[in-house]
Amino acid sequence: MAEAYLVELVRTAGGRRKGALANWHPADLGAEVIDALVARSGIDPAAIDDVIVGCVTQAGEQAFAFGRNCVLASGLPESVPAVTIDRQCGSSQQAVQFAAQAVMSGTQDVVIAMGVESMTRVPMFSNLTLHRKEGLGIGPFSDRIAQRFGTRDFSQFKGAEMIAQKHGFDRAQLDAFALESHRRAAAATDAGAFVDEIVPLAIDGGMHSRDEGIRADASLESISSVRLLEEGGMITAANASQICDGAAGVLVVSEAALKRYNLTPRARIVTMTVTGGDPVIMLEEPIPATIKALKRAGLSIDDIDLYEVNEAFAPVPMAWLKMLDADPARLNVNGGAIALGHPLGASGARLMTTLVNALHKRGKKYGLQTMCEGGGLANVTIVEAL
Repeated sequence: MAEAYLVELVRTAGGRRKGALANWHPADLGAEVIDALVARSGIDPAAIDDVIVGCVTQAGEQAFAFGRNCVLASGLPESVPAVTIDRQCGSSQQAVQFAAQAVMSGTQDVVIAMGVESMTRVPMFSNLTLHRKEGLGIGPFSDRIAQRFGTRDFSQFKGAEMIAQKHGFDRAQLDAFALESHRRAAAATDAGAFVDEIVPLAIDGGMHSRDEGIRADASLESISSVRLLEEGGMITAANASQICDGAAGVLVVSEAALKRYNLTPRARIVTMTVTGGDPVIMLEEPIPATIKALKRAGLSIDDIDLYEVNEAFAPVPMAWLKMLDADPARLNVNGGAIALGHPLGASGARLMTTLVNALHKRGKKYGLQTMCEGGGLANVTIVEAL
């Protein structure tokens, strides 16, 4: 089978809601990532066959063929096409997988897979709430769906609570996990672990090149003082991912393109999968998806050197660790979305960028990335560092 190679991987530093990146139009955030991938690889911009852009809230400034608008705002020629996709939080991980599939099929040789989300300028759920406000329709869940599952209230927040209860976690454990995310992210930042992967962006007062959500001074006391999102629950804003603005991207190419354009691969795709499960508990699907991906690759969890499991909510990676009997020391070694932020459509490419970068810096071989996604979905991508 043909191979797919990851040549360049970049991201912006995360911006907090109404923070450092609040004045950046999301199409321009995407354009900066595109231009950085082209500049770092040295590839002819006209050689790019397609640009696949993950974005969850496709409304307002992220509407109207948003992926194409990222291309039009970039230095790419207008001959380069683009498409926008939504697989919820896994949108740009799916973009990487679609790009790899295109390359492995032989139909394309050079594809940019990326994601963008400005959660400041296009707030989460605004594509739903604005319609509701105008009295347009009943929402995304039809009567048939409601009858099948006994509810229209499909909530990630409730799903996270269900996972915590199912696996016997208490709030103290969730808060301790959150604290470790901040500690790892702060240590990685201080050590310069993110320098090579971050594209600095101009902002008032200088350049934005440091993830804005990391709390180096976080303590168990400060995290445990944050109020619960639901009375009697365990989930808080402190043990869940941060609202974030950002973009990330990956240049995916074929073996022929490596030779034609004299490119140096940083990783190759080993296997990819996506699965669907219970849409009510919703966020537990990375567990069976990982089992399936490992089986396809002929690997065990012990063969994987580093894992990136998105920290949408602390109980998600905690349950994944428990059920896979995985090593906590290999999980999100540079912190996760609790500290770095979760710019919905960009997070998949962000995790892949951080994963491949960490594999190289630590001299490791295999990495696994997975995301929980709205609707009870999960993507898993296994890569080999080169």
